[in-house]
Amino acid sequence: MEQGGRILIVDSSKVTRRLIEKTVAQALPDAQIVACESAASALEEFAGGSVDLVSTAISLPDMNGMDLAAELRGRSDQRFMPIILVSGDVNDRLQNRDINEHVTDYFDKSDGFKALGAFIQGYVKPDTSVTGHILYVEDSRVVAVATRRIMEAAGFSVQHLVSVEEALEILEGNLASLGGPAIDVVLTDVYLKGGLTGMDLVEKIRGPLNLGRSRLPIIVMTGDDNKDKQAALLRGGANDLVAKPIDEDLLVNKLRFQLQLAQG
Repeated sequence: MEQGGRILIVDSSKVTRRLIEKTVAQALPDAQIVACESAASALEEFAGGSVDLVSTAISLPDMNGMDLAAELRGRSDQRFMPIILVSGDVNDRLQNRDINEHVTDYFDKSDGFKALGAFIQGYVKPDTSVTGHILYVEDSRVVAVATRRIMEAAGFSVQHLVSVEEALEILEGNLASLGGPAIDVVLTDVYLKGGLTGMDLVEKIRGPLNLGRSRLPIIVMTGDDNKDKQAALLRGGANDLVAKPIDEDLLVNKLRFQLQLAQG
């Protein structure tokens, strides 16, 4: 993307549009920001030139934001253009799996507009200085090698384990200050060797270990499209989900964003 890119902000609220514009302009001073109050206006602007990212509310006066995402995908030859859904009830929608496949990612307004600026920046002009130590739990050697390479190329340090039991031992030792690098994010598959699953790991981190979402973010990788199981992972304490097969940019963006939120 050249300079800061061309970004469409779609929201029916004039106040919200201005807040998002201001925040994104601070994060990306070189960006061309186009604000739209309706889906029709966004589609008109979209037809007028290349777009690098679209941020849209769910409720628009003439179309649902997810329907707008589908319409944009249908009209665009920019197949991988990020479309971000911005809402005050994203967590509820995630738990109900009420977000369609045309949406690249989602942002909850409760995280604040400053965080939204960083979130959008992560797609348009990533801050490569945001790094951390990832505890990565995956029992497939082939998947682990490829995914670890993605994370290390992005600047993260990675500690790979094959079971939940090993991960819990590391985490408990970390809490007891027995040495080893501080763990910034846990990235885990759902189905793993041994007696415990990724869901068990999430529950034990949030329960017995008493590590909250902001203190230790957890991202769960899953190839299971069962909405009830995905909702259970989020209710159980996962910060976010990543579908398998892994999209490299999406994984890196999600890791960086969770780190930025945790580091405050």
